Amino acid sequence: MIVTIPQGRAFRWTFRAYIALFFIYLALPLVTVCVFAFNDSVFPSLPWEGFTWDWFFGSEAPRIGVFHERPILRSIVTSGVVAFWVSLLSVAVGTCNAFLFVRHDFPGKGFLYILMLLPLIIPGIILGISILVFSSAIANTLEDATGLWFDALRPGLLLVILGQFSFITTFATLVISARLQKFDTSLEEAALNLGATKWGAIRQITLPFLAPAMLAAGVVAVLMSFENFNTTLMLVGSDAPLTVTMFDRLKLGSTPVLNAVSLLLIVASAVLGLASLLLRKDD
Repeated sequence: MIVTIPQGRAFRWTFRAYIALFFIYLALPLVTVCVFAFNDSVFPSLPWEGFTWDWFFGSEAPRIGVFHERPILRSIVTSGVVAFWVSLLSVAVGTCNAFLFVRHDFPGKGFLYILMLLPLIIPGIILGISILVFSSAIANTLEDATGLWFDALRPGLLLVILGQFSFITTFATLVISARLQKFDTSLEEAALNLGATKWGAIRQITLPFLAPAMLAAGVVAVLMSFENFNTTLMLVGSDAPLTVTMFDRLKLGSTPVLNAVSLLLIVASAVLGLASLLLRKDD
């Protein structure tokens, strides 16, 4: 709605109702998941049987809570390891990409920038299948040539990390580039005039300026890594991250323990998302 154009009272109330219904539509599934995490029933559905903490802290079957569910806890640790390496690689490469695209002009820059953005529009499952086929072809070729087994090129955590990194690094690049474009290069020139080396000026002036954006990009990378499913499903091995473990559990029959896991993820994502916004408030 364009606020500068006079609107009738009926239109304003209709618009407000539409906005309210829109946010209710978005929030209602999440609220439902959170509520049934406390339902005193072995089924995550109506009727409501009462309030319980069993799906968080229960230790006896069939009411084993998330904090006593070893497969779930193991998958959370696996997702944490994957998210750590994905965020580390994405921020490092994204920072280099930001300097490349913001500071330098070279033939084919526009084409290279488009290639960087392509993973954002390619479906995750297609991206995962492509990486799996490519890595398997390389592994088969090397094994035929050397007779050795290249386990790292087979489905497993390494491919999961590389698969998520292939598109999450694009988001990191965009976040850090937006911050770098606001940097006053005369600060670097002043440091160089005072005797600093090029790397010294970047390390002591530019990188501290980029630190909030780098941290925010890291938070975004962690969140995207934790919630990724399509690409991860195509590349996962025996150590399954959380999203794949929850999917496998759903195929066997859902219990409110998955609602409890979802509630914890919602809370953690909200906290990290708020931290990301606070880190970028000066951008």
